Amino acid sequence: MSPLADKTAIVTGAGQGVGRGIALAFADAGASVVLAGRTVAKVESVAAEIEAAGGAALAIGCDVKVRAETDALVNATVERFGTVDVLVNNAQEVVRGPLLGVTDDDLDRSWQSGPVATLRLMQACHRYLVGGGVVINLGSRAGVKPDPIHCGPYAAVKEAIRTLTRTAAWEWADDGIRTYALLPQSESPAVTAFAEAEPEAYERALASIPLHKFGDPVTDIGPVAVFLASDAARFLTGITIPVDGGAAHLG
Repeated sequence: MSPLADKTAIVTGAGQGVGRGIALAFADAGASVVLAGRTVAKVESVAAEIEAAGGAALAIGCDVKVRAETDALVNATVERFGTVDVLVNNAQEVVRGPLLGVTDDDLDRSWQSGPVATLRLMQACHRYLVGGGVVINLGSRAGVKPDPIHCGPYAAVKEAIRTLTRTAAWEWADDGIRTYALLPQSESPAVTAFAEAEPEAYERALASIPLHKFGDPVTDIGPVAVFLASDAARFLTGITIPVDGGAAHLG
């Protein structure tokens, strides 16, 4: 079965981690996937994986903090595949640290790469999403459950993204557009770096997950995104889905 056959999806931050996992899962479900990321070599590598498996992919270098580049991303998608059916806002520059140590530049990069870019891409894709499109915005467990490892600024921008998601669910429902916030707790280069830099904090984070592991981006996170993007989720909108081994509400 191909639940996303004939669909075109944009996935930002698709060169690694959760973005790569969702992109590969979408392709496996039959979608044509546009992979956007700042490091062109990374998104080209994922596109090559998709094409080697027989799928359709387009890799585009894009800094989501720059409006001209996000506009070019949407335009290139429509030029190649005709429309946009699914938008996944995953790209986010992560700033960690105690609140007293956060700089204005830290905050600016966080907001510009997170809520501002998310809304900008939602606006740019709206005309194509009307009549059955889907938006999946990536949030974080840190936003719904206080995190003791200096994630305050990160949590704040992720909660702003969740608010945009809920608002769009109301405003765009009559346009036939569904929106979701996905909260993954998964393996990624950032998690690997965290484990190496702060092993004790990493072990505490792992212990807070009832299923005792970080999810696999392809096999644990990707299939949930596929479900939300498919017609099987057609009577769901505006909701937050924690794909985190129970961490947000049990851990």
